[in-house]
Amino acid sequence: MPLFTHNLAPALAKHPGVKAAFDKRLPQAREALTHWRTSQNPNFAAVRRSIENTDDLAQAAELVEHLTKNTTELLLLGIGGSSLGAQTLAQLAFWGTEAYTPRPNHPRLHIIDGIDSAVFRTLLNMLDLRTTRFLVVSKSGGTTETLMQLLVAIEALEEAGGGKYLKHHFAGIAEEGSNPLRAILTDMGAPMMAHDADLNGRYSAFSPVGLVPALIAGLDARAIRAGAREMFDAAMTGEAPAIDGGALSVAARDAGLSQSVMWVYRDRLARLPKWWRQLWAESLGKNGQGTTPIDAQGPVDQHSQLQLYLDGPNDKLFTLVDAPAVSEAKANVAWAQKHGLDLLAGRGLSEVVAAELRATAETLSNAGRAVRRISLASPLEERNMGALMMHFVLETLIAARLWNVDPFGQPAVEEGKRLTRKYLEAQG
Repeated sequence: MPLFTHNLAPALAKHPGVKAAFDKRLPQAREALTHWRTSQNPNFAAVRRSIENTDDLAQAAELVEHLTKNTTELLLLGIGGSSLGAQTLAQLAFWGTEAYTPRPNHPRLHIIDGIDSAVFRTLLNMLDLRTTRFLVVSKSGGTTETLMQLLVAIEALEEAGGGKYLKHHFAGIAEEGSNPLRAILTDMGAPMMAHDADLNGRYSAFSPVGLVPALIAGLDARAIRAGAREMFDAAMTGEAPAIDGGALSVAARDAGLSQSVMWVYRDRLARLPKWWRQLWAESLGKNGQGTTPIDAQGPVDQHSQLQLYLDGPNDKLFTLVDAPAVSEAKANVAWAQKHGLDLLAGRGLSEVVAAELRATAETLSNAGRAVRRISLASPLEERNMGALMMHFVLETLIAARLWNVDPFGQPAVEEGKRLTRKYLEAQG
Protein backbone atom coordinates (compact mmCIF):
# COMPACT_ATOMS: atom_id res chain seq x y z
CA MET A 1 0.00 0.00 0.00
CA PRO A 2 1.44 3.44 -0.93
CA LEU A 3 2.44 5.63 2.01
CA PHE A 4 0.63 8.56 0.43
CA THR A 5 -1.47 9.54 -2.58
CA HIS A 6 -0.33 12.23 -4.98
CA ASN A 7 -3.25 13.84 -6.83
CA LEU A 8 -2.31 16.23 -9.64
CA ALA A 9 -5.68 16.10 -11.39
CA PRO A 10 -7.04 19.43 -10.07
CA ALA A 11 -3.94 21.31 -11.20
CA LEU A 12 -4.09 19.83 -14.68
CA ALA A 13 -7.86 20.10 -15.10
CA LYS A 14 -8.32 23.71 -14.00
CA HIS A 15 -5.28 25.35 -15.57
CA PRO A 16 -4.94 24.56 -19.32
CA GLY A 17 -1.52 26.22 -19.55
CA VAL A 18 -0.14 23.98 -16.83
CA LYS A 19 -1.63 20.90 -18.48
CA ALA A 20 0.03 21.65 -21.85
CA ALA A 21 3.39 22.35 -20.20
CA PHE A 22 3.10 19.25 -18.01
CA ASP A 23 2.54 16.98 -21.03
CA LYS A 24 5.76 18.37 -22.51
CA ARG A 25 7.79 18.15 -19.30
CA LEU A 26 6.72 14.69 -18.13
CA PRO A 27 8.97 12.71 -20.54
CA GLN A 28 11.84 15.02 -19.60
CA ALA A 29 11.20 14.31 -15.92
CA ARG A 30 11.43 10.58 -16.57
CA GLU A 31 14.76 11.16 -18.33
CA ALA A 32 15.92 13.27 -15.40
CA LEU A 33 15.28 10.45 -12.96
CA THR A 34 17.11 8.08 -15.29
CA HIS A 35 20.08 10.45 -15.10
CA TRP A 36 20.12 10.37 -11.30
CA ARG A 37 19.85 6.58 -11.23
CA THR A 38 23.25 6.33 -12.88
CA SER A 39 24.82 9.54 -11.62
CA GLN A 40 28.33 9.53 -10.19
CA ASN A 41 27.92 13.03 -8.76
CA PRO A 42 29.68 12.98 -5.34
CA ASN A 43 26.98 15.11 -3.72
CA PHE A 44 24.25 12.77 -4.94
CA ALA A 45 26.31 9.82 -3.71
CA ALA A 46 26.39 11.50 -0.29
CA VAL A 47 22.58 11.76 -0.27
CA ARG A 48 22.47 8.06 -1.02
CA ARG A 49 24.94 7.27 1.77
CA SER A 50 22.82 9.21 4.22
CA ILE A 51 19.99 6.68 3.87
CA GLU A 52 22.07 3.55 3.29
CA ASN A 53 24.50 3.94 6.21
CA THR A 54 23.97 1.80 9.28
CA ASP A 55 27.23 1.99 11.22
CA ASP A 56 26.85 5.70 11.97
CA LEU A 57 23.77 5.06 14.12
CA ALA A 58 25.88 3.31 16.75
CA GLN A 59 28.11 6.38 17.01
CA ALA A 60 25.02 8.59 17.05
CA ALA A 61 23.67 6.57 19.99
CA GLU A 62 26.94 7.15 21.86
CA LEU A 63 26.68 10.87 21.22
CA VAL A 64 23.10 10.87 22.48
CA GLU A 65 24.12 8.95 25.60
CA HIS A 66 26.83 11.53 26.30
CA LEU A 67 24.41 14.43 25.82
CA THR A 68 21.51 13.01 27.82
CA LYS A 69 23.34 11.86 30.95
CA ASN A 70 21.91 13.79 33.93
CA THR A 71 20.28 16.17 31.44
CA THR A 72 17.02 18.10 31.65
CA GLU A 73 17.44 20.49 28.69
CA LEU A 74 19.14 19.89 25.35
CA LEU A 75 19.85 22.82 23.05
CA LEU A 76 20.60 22.15 19.38
CA LEU A 77 22.67 25.05 18.05
CA GLY A 78 22.62 25.35 14.27
CA ILE A 79 21.05 27.24 11.40
CA GLY A 80 19.59 26.42 7.99
CA GLY A 81 20.34 22.87 6.91
CA SER A 82 21.84 22.13 10.31
CA SER A 83 18.47 22.80 11.94
CA LEU A 84 15.45 22.67 9.64
CA GLY A 85 15.53 18.92 8.96
CA ALA A 86 15.88 18.24 12.68
CA GLN A 87 12.91 20.51 13.37
CA THR A 88 10.78 18.72 10.80
CA LEU A 89 11.54 15.33 12.32
CA ALA A 90 11.27 16.49 15.94
CA GLN A 91 7.69 17.59 15.34
CA LEU A 92 6.73 13.92 15.17
CA ALA A 93 7.26 14.03 18.94
CA PHE A 94 5.11 17.22 19.07
CA TRP A 95 8.20 19.45 19.44
CA GLY A 96 7.37 23.02 18.45
CA THR A 97 3.65 22.63 19.18
CA GLU A 98 1.61 23.59 22.21
CA ALA A 99 1.30 19.89 23.05
CA TYR A 100 5.05 19.26 23.35
CA THR A 101 6.35 17.60 26.47
CA PRO A 102 9.53 15.51 26.63
CA ARG A 103 9.02 11.78 26.33
CA PRO A 104 9.90 9.71 29.41
CA ASN A 105 13.66 9.56 30.06
CA HIS A 106 14.36 12.22 27.42
CA PRO A 107 15.38 15.85 28.01
CA ARG A 108 13.40 18.82 26.78
CA LEU A 109 14.65 19.67 23.30
CA HIS A 110 15.24 23.26 22.20
CA ILE A 111 16.29 23.93 18.60
CA ILE A 112 17.92 27.35 18.44
CA ASP A 113 18.38 28.65 14.90
CA GLY A 114 18.42 32.39 15.64
CA ILE A 115 20.92 34.76 17.19
CA ASP A 116 18.65 37.35 18.77
CA SER A 117 20.77 38.17 21.81
CA ALA A 118 17.86 38.99 24.12
CA VAL A 119 16.06 35.74 23.33
CA PHE A 120 19.12 33.51 23.58
CA ARG A 121 20.48 35.08 26.74
CA THR A 122 17.05 35.06 28.40
CA LEU A 123 16.67 31.38 27.59
CA LEU A 124 20.07 30.58 29.09
CA ASN A 125 19.12 32.52 32.23
CA MET A 126 15.91 30.49 32.54
CA LEU A 127 17.65 27.11 32.43
CA ASP A 128 19.53 25.18 35.07
CA LEU A 129 22.85 25.15 33.25
CA ARG A 130 24.15 22.34 35.45
CA THR A 131 21.78 19.96 33.65
CA THR A 132 21.74 21.67 30.25
CA ARG A 133 23.64 20.23 27.28
CA PHE A 134 24.43 21.56 23.79
CA LEU A 135 24.60 19.80 20.43
CA VAL A 136 26.43 22.12 17.99
CA VAL A 137 26.02 21.44 14.27
CA SER A 138 27.77 23.15 11.37
CA LYS A 139 28.79 21.36 8.17
CA SER A 140 31.81 23.58 7.56
CA GLY A 141 32.50 24.08 11.25
CA GLY A 142 32.84 27.77 10.49
CA THR A 143 29.25 29.08 10.40
CA THR A 144 29.39 32.49 12.08
CA GLU A 145 25.96 32.31 13.71
CA THR A 146 26.54 28.85 15.16
CA LEU A 147 30.00 29.72 16.46
CA MET A 148 28.53 32.78 18.17
CA GLN A 149 25.86 30.61 19.81
CA LEU A 150 28.56 28.22 20.99
CA LEU A 151 30.79 30.95 22.40
CA VAL A 152 27.88 32.65 24.17
CA ALA A 153 26.89 29.29 25.71
CA ILE A 154 30.47 28.76 26.90
CA GLU A 155 30.45 32.24 28.43
CA ALA A 156 27.18 31.50 30.27
CA LEU A 157 28.52 28.20 31.62
CA GLU A 158 31.75 29.79 32.80
CA GLU A 159 29.82 32.62 34.47
CA ALA A 160 27.78 29.95 36.29
CA GLY A 161 30.95 28.22 37.51
CA GLY A 162 30.85 25.33 35.06
CA GLY A 163 34.05 26.11 33.18
CA LYS A 164 35.79 22.97 34.46
CA TYR A 165 33.06 20.72 33.09
CA LEU A 166 32.57 22.02 29.54
CA LYS A 167 33.32 18.67 27.91
CA HIS A 168 30.27 17.18 29.64
CA HIS A 169 28.00 19.91 28.28
CA PHE A 170 28.87 19.81 24.57
CA ALA A 171 29.01 17.56 21.52
CA GLY A 172 29.23 18.49 17.88
CA ILE A 173 28.84 17.50 14.24
CA ALA A 174 31.15 19.05 11.64
CA GLU A 175 33.37 18.10 8.73
CA GLU A 176 36.66 16.47 9.58
CA GLY A 177 39.82 18.53 9.22
CA SER A 178 40.71 21.97 10.46
CA ASN A 179 37.72 24.15 11.37
CA PRO A 180 36.81 26.32 14.38
CA LEU A 181 33.96 24.18 15.72
CA ARG A 182 36.03 21.02 15.72
CA ALA A 183 38.99 22.87 17.24
CA ILE A 184 36.95 24.34 20.11
CA LEU A 185 35.15 21.12 21.04
CA THR A 186 38.31 19.04 20.72
CA ASP A 187 40.14 21.52 22.93
CA MET A 188 37.55 21.08 25.69
CA GLY A 189 37.45 17.29 25.21
CA ALA A 190 33.88 17.07 23.93
CA PRO A 191 32.93 14.32 21.44
CA MET A 192 32.48 15.01 17.73
CA MET A 193 30.82 13.23 14.83
CA ALA A 194 31.89 13.74 11.24
CA HIS A 195 29.60 15.52 8.81
CA ASP A 196 29.92 13.99 5.34
CA ALA A 197 31.95 16.57 3.41
CA ASP A 198 29.96 15.95 0.21
CA LEU A 199 26.53 16.19 1.86
CA ASN A 200 24.96 19.64 1.61
CA GLY A 201 23.22 20.76 4.79
CA ARG A 202 19.75 20.97 3.23
CA TYR A 203 20.04 17.31 2.17
CA SER A 204 21.31 16.10 5.56
CA ALA A 205 18.08 15.27 7.43
CA PHE A 206 18.68 11.51 7.11
CA SER A 207 22.24 11.76 8.38
CA PRO A 208 23.23 12.24 12.04
CA VAL A 209 22.46 15.95 11.54
CA GLY A 210 18.75 15.11 11.63
CA LEU A 211 18.82 11.74 13.33
CA VAL A 212 20.75 12.65 16.50
CA PRO A 213 18.11 15.28 17.43
CA ALA A 214 15.41 12.77 16.48
CA LEU A 215 16.91 10.22 18.88
CA ILE A 216 17.09 12.87 21.59
CA ALA A 217 13.37 13.52 21.03
CA GLY A 218 12.67 9.79 21.48
CA LEU A 219 12.05 8.92 17.83
CA ASP A 220 13.03 5.84 15.83
CA ALA A 221 15.92 6.89 13.60
CA ARG A 222 15.99 3.59 11.73
CA ALA A 223 12.32 3.96 10.78
CA ILE A 224 12.95 7.47 9.45
CA ARG A 225 15.73 6.14 7.25
CA ALA A 226 13.66 3.14 6.21
CA GLY A 227 10.87 5.38 4.91
CA ALA A 228 13.32 7.58 3.04
CA ARG A 229 15.08 4.59 1.56
CA GLU A 230 11.79 2.99 0.52
CA MET A 231 10.93 6.09 -1.50
CA PHE A 232 14.47 6.42 -2.88
CA ASP A 233 14.76 2.77 -3.88
CA ALA A 234 11.41 2.89 -5.66
CA ALA A 235 12.64 5.87 -7.66
CA MET A 236 15.92 4.16 -8.50
CA THR A 237 14.19 1.04 -9.81
CA GLY A 238 10.96 2.27 -11.37
CA GLU A 239 8.26 4.88 -11.28
CA ALA A 240 7.97 7.42 -8.48
CA PRO A 241 5.43 10.15 -7.70
CA ALA A 242 8.33 12.60 -7.73
CA ILE A 243 8.43 12.31 -11.55
CA ASP A 244 4.96 13.82 -11.80
CA GLY A 245 5.72 16.28 -8.99
CA GLY A 246 8.94 17.55 -10.55
CA ALA A 247 7.31 17.84 -13.96
CA LEU A 248 4.35 19.71 -12.49
CA SER A 249 6.53 22.21 -10.62
CA VAL A 250 8.54 23.05 -13.72
CA ALA A 251 5.43 23.09 -15.92
CA ALA A 252 3.82 25.57 -13.55
CA ARG A 253 6.73 27.95 -14.07
CA ASP A 254 6.46 27.41 -17.84
CA ALA A 255 2.81 28.47 -17.56
CA GLY A 256 3.70 31.67 -15.70
CA LEU A 257 3.30 30.49 -12.12
CA SER A 258 6.43 31.88 -10.48
CA GLN A 259 5.57 30.94 -6.88
CA SER A 260 4.93 27.63 -5.16
CA VAL A 261 2.94 27.31 -1.92
CA MET A 262 3.21 24.27 0.33
CA TRP A 263 0.15 24.30 2.58
CA VAL A 264 0.11 21.71 5.37
CA TYR A 265 -2.94 20.68 7.40
CA ARG A 266 -1.41 19.13 10.51
CA ASP A 267 0.41 21.11 13.21
CA ARG A 268 3.09 18.41 13.35
CA LEU A 269 3.80 19.14 9.67
CA ALA A 270 4.36 22.86 10.27
CA ARG A 271 8.16 22.71 9.87
CA LEU A 272 8.03 20.55 6.73
CA PRO A 273 7.41 23.49 4.35
CA LYS A 274 10.09 25.53 6.10
CA TRP A 275 12.61 22.72 5.49
CA TRP A 276 11.34 22.36 1.90
CA ARG A 277 11.59 26.13 1.37
CA GLN A 278 15.37 26.03 1.87
CA LEU A 279 15.72 22.82 -0.15
CA TRP A 280 13.83 24.28 -3.12
CA ALA A 281 15.24 27.82 -2.99
CA GLU A 282 18.94 27.02 -2.49
CA SER A 283 18.95 24.08 -4.86
CA LEU A 284 17.11 25.62 -7.79
CA GLY A 285 17.39 29.40 -7.57
CA LYS A 286 20.29 29.67 -9.99
CA ASN A 287 20.90 31.15 -13.45
CA GLY A 288 17.49 32.83 -13.42
CA GLN A 289 15.65 29.55 -12.75
CA GLY A 290 13.47 28.32 -9.91
CA THR A 291 10.22 29.41 -8.31
CA THR A 292 9.68 31.22 -5.03
CA PRO A 293 8.71 28.74 -2.26
CA ILE A 294 6.09 29.88 0.27
CA ASP A 295 5.05 28.03 3.41
CA ALA A 296 1.47 28.04 4.71
CA GLN A 297 -0.40 26.25 7.48
CA GLY A 298 -4.08 25.44 7.48
CA PRO A 299 -6.59 26.28 8.71
CA VAL A 300 -4.88 29.37 10.16
CA ASP A 301 -3.71 30.73 6.79
CA GLN A 302 -7.18 30.38 5.35
CA HIS A 303 -7.89 33.38 7.59
CA SER A 304 -4.75 35.31 6.62
CA GLN A 305 -3.73 34.39 3.05
CA LEU A 306 -6.66 32.84 1.19
CA GLN A 307 -8.12 36.14 0.00
CA LEU A 308 -4.90 36.89 -1.88
CA TYR A 309 -4.58 33.34 -3.16
CA LEU A 310 -8.11 33.39 -4.57
CA ASP A 311 -8.48 36.95 -5.80
CA GLY A 312 -4.90 38.14 -6.27
CA PRO A 313 -2.44 37.28 -9.05
CA ASN A 314 -2.82 33.79 -10.49
CA ASP A 315 0.91 33.08 -10.23
CA LYS A 316 1.10 30.20 -7.75
CA LEU A 317 1.14 26.41 -7.68
CA PHE A 318 -0.49 25.07 -4.49
CA THR A 319 0.52 21.81 -2.82
CA LEU A 320 -1.85 20.84 0.00
CA VAL A 321 -0.50 18.16 2.38
CA ASP A 322 -2.56 16.34 4.99
CA ALA A 323 -2.61 13.20 7.13
CA PRO A 324 -5.17 11.33 9.24
CA ALA A 325 -5.43 12.40 12.87
CA VAL A 326 -3.52 10.42 15.46
CA SER A 327 -6.34 11.06 17.96
CA GLU A 328 -9.63 12.90 18.04
CA ALA A 329 -11.06 15.69 20.21
CA LYS A 330 -14.85 16.04 20.00
CA ALA A 331 -17.15 18.95 20.71
CA ASN A 332 -19.57 18.77 23.65
CA VAL A 333 -23.02 17.84 22.31
CA ALA A 334 -25.22 19.39 25.01
CA TRP A 335 -23.57 22.82 25.00
CA ALA A 336 -23.41 22.96 21.21
CA GLN A 337 -27.11 22.15 20.87
CA LYS A 338 -28.09 24.50 23.69
CA HIS A 339 -26.58 27.42 21.78
CA GLY A 340 -27.78 26.49 18.30
CA LEU A 341 -24.55 24.90 17.12
CA ASP A 342 -26.10 21.59 16.05
CA LEU A 343 -23.76 21.38 13.06
CA LEU A 344 -20.80 21.17 15.45
CA ALA A 345 -22.36 18.94 18.13
CA GLY A 346 -20.27 15.81 18.60
CA ARG A 347 -17.97 16.74 15.75
CA GLY A 348 -14.24 16.09 15.98
CA LEU A 349 -11.67 18.79 15.33
CA SER A 350 -10.26 16.61 12.57
CA GLU A 351 -13.64 16.54 10.83
CA VAL A 352 -13.59 20.33 10.70
CA VAL A 353 -10.01 20.37 9.39
CA ALA A 354 -10.87 17.80 6.71
CA ALA A 355 -13.91 19.81 5.60
CA GLU A 356 -11.87 23.02 5.46
CA LEU A 357 -9.08 21.35 3.52
CA ARG A 358 -11.54 20.02 0.96
CA ALA A 359 -13.28 23.39 0.72
CA THR A 360 -10.00 25.25 0.27
CA ALA A 361 -8.78 22.87 -2.43
CA GLU A 362 -12.06 23.10 -4.35
CA THR A 363 -12.34 26.87 -3.96
CA LEU A 364 -8.83 27.36 -5.28
CA SER A 365 -9.50 25.03 -8.19
CA ASN A 366 -12.80 26.73 -9.00
CA ALA A 367 -10.91 30.03 -9.13
CA GLY A 368 -8.62 28.58 -11.80
CA ARG A 369 -5.67 28.03 -9.47
CA ALA A 370 -3.31 25.07 -9.95
CA VAL A 371 -3.74 22.73 -6.97
CA ARG A 372 -2.34 19.32 -6.13
CA ARG A 373 -2.92 17.26 -2.99
CA ILE A 374 -0.64 14.88 -1.12
CA SER A 375 -2.46 12.77 1.46
CA LEU A 376 -0.70 10.39 3.83
CA ALA A 377 -2.40 7.02 4.13
CA SER A 378 -1.89 6.80 7.90
CA PRO A 379 -1.21 9.18 10.82
CA LEU A 380 2.19 10.83 10.95
CA GLU A 381 5.04 8.64 12.17
CA GLU A 382 8.71 8.13 11.42
CA ARG A 383 8.45 5.95 8.33
CA ASN A 384 5.96 8.03 6.35
CA MET A 385 7.67 11.29 7.32
CA GLY A 386 10.97 9.93 6.01
CA ALA A 387 9.25 8.92 2.78
CA LEU A 388 7.52 12.29 2.39
CA MET A 389 10.74 14.24 2.88
CA MET A 390 12.59 12.02 0.39
CA HIS A 391 9.78 12.59 -2.10
CA PHE A 392 10.51 16.32 -2.05
CA VAL A 393 14.25 15.71 -2.32
CA LEU A 394 13.61 13.69 -5.48
CA GLU A 395 11.26 16.34 -6.88
CA THR A 396 14.01 18.91 -6.35
CA LEU A 397 16.64 16.80 -8.12
CA ILE A 398 14.32 16.19 -11.06
CA ALA A 399 13.46 19.89 -11.36
CA ALA A 400 17.17 20.73 -11.31
CA ARG A 401 17.75 18.59 -14.40
CA LEU A 402 14.81 20.15 -16.21
CA TRP A 403 16.10 23.65 -15.46
CA ASN A 404 19.72 22.64 -16.13
CA VAL A 405 21.07 23.84 -12.78
CA ASP A 406 23.34 22.18 -10.24
CA PRO A 407 21.13 21.32 -7.21
CA PHE A 408 24.16 21.27 -4.90
CA GLY A 409 26.00 24.26 -3.51
CA GLN A 410 24.74 27.83 -3.05
CA PRO A 411 27.40 30.10 -4.63
CA ALA A 412 25.34 33.31 -4.49
CA VAL A 413 25.13 33.12 -0.69
CA GLU A 414 28.89 33.35 -0.23
CA GLU A 415 29.02 37.10 -0.98
CA GLY A 416 26.81 37.86 2.02
CA LYS A 417 29.03 35.74 4.25
CA ARG A 418 32.13 37.56 2.98
CA LEU A 419 30.60 40.96 3.67
CA THR A 420 29.49 39.90 7.15
CA ARG A 421 33.09 39.07 8.01
CA LYS A 422 34.23 42.37 6.48
CA TYR A 423 31.80 44.42 8.57
CA LEU A 424 32.70 42.56 11.77
CA GLU A 425 36.35 43.31 11.13
CA ALA A 426 35.51 46.98 10.51
CA GLN A 427 33.78 47.20 13.89
CA GLY A 428 37.11 46.39 15.51
